[in-house]
Amino acid sequence: MKKQYVAVTVLVLTMLATVFLVVVLSGLTPFNGSSPTPTPSTLNGSAVYTYKIVKTYPHSTTAFTEGLVFENGVFYESTGQYGSSSLRQVNLENGAVQKEIFLPSQYFAEGLTVVGGSLIQLTWQDNIGFIYDKETFGLLGNFSYDTEGWGLTYNGNELIMSDGSSNLYFLNPITFQKVGELSVHDGNTSITNINELEYVNGDVYANIWLEQKIAIINTQTGTVKGWIDLTGIFQSSNIDDVLNGIAYDSATGRLFVTGKDWPNLYQITITPRTQ
Repeated sequence: MKKQYVAVTVLVLTMLATVFLVVVLSGLTPFNGSSPTPTPSTLNGSAVYTYKIVKTYPHSTTAFTEGLVFENGVFYESTGQYGSSSLRQVNLENGAVQKEIFLPSQYFAEGLTVVGGSLIQLTWQDNIGFIYDKETFGLLGNFSYDTEGWGLTYNGNELIMSDGSSNLYFLNPITFQKVGELSVHDGNTSITNINELEYVNGDVYANIWLEQKIAIINTQTGTVKGWIDLTGIFQSSNIDDVLNGIAYDSATGRLFVTGKDWPNLYQITITPRTQ
């Protein structure tokens, strides 16, 4: 009898083991020889992107870049520093300055954008912006604002301006009156030190002062949709020479970045960073 009990016990255990294996294996995805789809890395729920350098161009080491915009094959660049702030037209391929004017020494130039046939340039703490003819760099006028001036871009309808806080300000491009304001946040965290701006396909790309990353901002909600991690693209021995300068070529989809007094300007592509 004991042998019969043992035999029955072994049979039951064998059946249970078989059922268990069937259940486990049924929940597995069959291997088809391909790699799994990468899962994008996130930060506070926002996608994180990495970069690839497509091409490296020369950039002036005397250009303390505060504003950068690309149109019709050339860059327009605003450089800061008291006593040497400037507005430049720069050749993409060789970095040569094709046209330049200097601001009066009391002004520290900041953000820059193109609106039609005009260039609009901010100053840092003087609460004044300048309007120039795009072709001649002749001064057409000026306007005032209540905050500091940091970054500036144009969405086709309004100017979008930063002042180093967590806010973006929308200005009428003709009257320069404020017509809207947006607080930028990543989850529950306010994003401060918003610096140079570029409008790219409905979003604002924003440098964050002192950080090697760019925030991709939803201009309707202020939510950071993603971060471009540019760690390692260039590191200066001067702590002031930080990443600052984004330009987008809407005709070809090229994206350019540089920094203050950097020797290079980079054309990059971005892809989701994986875990």
